[in-house]
Amino acid sequence: MNVNDAYLGAAGQAVALLEAPEVGTAWEQPSALPKMTVGGLAGHLASQILSVSAALQVCADSALQESPPHEAPIPLLDHYARAAWIDEPLDGEANAGIRAMSEGLAAQGTLLLTELARTAFAEQRTRLAECAGDQAVFMPQTGWTLRLDDFLVTRMLELAVHRDDLAVSVGLAVQDLPEAAFDPVLVLLTRLAARRHGQAALLRALTRTERAPAAINAL
Repeated sequence: MNVNDAYLGAAGQAVALLEAPEVGTAWEQPSALPKMTVGGLAGHLASQILSVSAALQVCADSALQESPPHEAPIPLLDHYARAAWIDEPLDGEANAGIRAMSEGLAAQGTLLLTELARTAFAEQRTRLAECAGDQAVFMPQTGWTLRLDDFLVTRMLELAVHRDDLAVSVGLAVQDLPEAAFDPVLVLLTRLAARRHGQAALLRALTRTERAPAAINAL
């Protein structure tokens, strides 16, 4: 299974969760994440799918030479090394902006937001095949460029993490990701955890409970 199919598997599960009646019922209630409502968290989950539609439009424009050239794509791990939100406090500018954007999407209501995500996902099932995995995708929210395949891995990570957040927020069990989606997410999280805590800490957390570190979070 290629990256496109892996992403579509994860995105399909996210759309199904957004459509769950429990999500709509709890829309205005606090979520499992601080300072976010269930609706805001649903908006953040949906935005991962919507951002892929924007990336595919960039691919199409580039193929038609309708978009300006950008710098060469950076490696996937460099994307996280540069990301402002990773080491920022909860009330930092980047994280506050993410919450505001998510709550803004939620303000459209559960029916419209779910329809937007469902429609985007349906279109992506066709449009993803029209773009090459090494196609450069400029990310205006960050100011740098990734390969499409790497961009899709970042979306799979976000979908995996926030699908769990949303399910927990409304008391639903979380369906396992397809292995094709779980594997690249696991590799990315492992590499990010090792970079943050060191290889020894990661190895001990996985193999030696007697000297495992207290935390091994990747993000």
